[in-house]
Amino acid sequence: MKNMRNWQSKMDINSHELLVITACFQAGNLAKGEKMTHNASPTSLLYKYVTISVLKKVLEGSIRFTQPSAFNDPLELLPEIIVPNDEKERTISVSFDIRAQRQSRSVEQNDAIPDGYGSSDAMSRGIVRQLNQIIGILSLSKTRDSLLMWAHYADQYSGAVITFDGTHDFFSDQIDIEYQSERPRRHLRDYLTGTPIPLAELCVKSDQWAYEKEVRIVRTLAECKHAGIDLRGFPIFVHEVPIDAIKSVILGERTPVVEQREIFARVMDSKISLSLAAIDHSRFAFRDEIIKLALPISQVGPMMSPRTAHIFSELQTKRGEFARRLINKGNPPALPGRQ
Repeated sequence: MKNMRNWQSKMDINSHELLVITACFQAGNLAKGEKMTHNASPTSLLYKYVTISVLKKVLEGSIRFTQPSAFNDPLELLPEIIVPNDEKERTISVSFDIRAQRQSRSVEQNDAIPDGYGSSDAMSRGIVRQLNQIIGILSLSKTRDSLLMWAHYADQYSGAVITFDGTHDFFSDQIDIEYQSERPRRHLRDYLTGTPIPLAELCVKSDQWAYEKEVRIVRTLAECKHAGIDLRGFPIFVHEVPIDAIKSVILGERTPVVEQREIFARVMDSKISLSLAAIDHSRFAFRDEIIKLALPISQVGPMMSPRTAHIFSELQTKRGEFARRLINKGNPPALPGRQ
C-alpha cells in the first residue's frame, strides 16, 4: 500500500515513565469497557533450557536478556497493524508498559479489516526495531521435561535445565505467552491513545510453539550490562541473577562427564540440587538420577548410581573406590558415609 514503506516509530524519553517507544513501570488508565488482568499468582517453578556454557555463566551470577529480533522466531512482537489506506507518512510516538499484564478487551477486537484500511508490515517492523534498542527478554518455561526443548535449546541433550524459584522477586511481572492460530491484529488508533500499551499484548505466538509453555520477564536494557556481541551481530546484555533464585540444575543425558564433574564442583557447597536426566527404562521420557540434594555436601553427602558414578570415579577416596566398583559391577553394596 502507498506511503507505508518509510513509516517510522519514535522513541522519546520520559523521566517519570522511564521510557515514549516507552517502558514504564505503572499500568496506564484503561479505556472504557476494558479491565486489566493481573498475574496474581506467579508460576512457582520456572525452567531454562541452556547449553553448559550458559549454565556456567548463570552459576556465576549473570543471565542474558535478549532483544526481540535476536530470538529464533522472526514473528516476535509483530502483530498485524491496520492503518487507513490514505494515511500520510509521518512519525509517531508509541508508548509501552513493560510491567503490566495484558488487558481483557470488549467485543471490539479488530476481527476484520474495515473497508479503506490495509496492513502495515513496515510499521510493525519499525516498532520492533525500536524495541530492540530498549528492552531485553528472559524466556523461561513452565515445563521441565520437553524432549523438543532439550534438543533445541540444551545442545541436543548435552546441556542442562535450570530450575528457578518463580516466586523470587527477580521473576516479578511474569508474562505468559498466549498461543493462537492467527496472528494478532491491532488498529493504528490503538497505538495513538496516549495510554501505554501493555507489552504483554504483543507477546503472542503461533500455536505451533505451544509446547514451550513460555513465560517471559522483560527488563530495560538500561538495567542490564553490555557483555559483547553474539554470532548474529546482536549486542549481548546480561542481568545479575541471584544465586538464591536457583533451585536446581538438571544435567542432560549426553552431558560429557568432564562437564558433569565441573558443575558438581560448582554447586557442591550450595543449596542448589543436582541431578541427571537419564533415559527412562521404558517411556519416551527421562528419569531423575539424583546427584546432590538441596544442601551443601558438608551436611548431606552426594548420591550415586551406576549412571552418575563416573562423576566420582577419579577420586582417590573411599567414595571414588565405591564409584569404580559401582561402574564395574553394577550391583554394589550400600553407599559408604560422607568422605
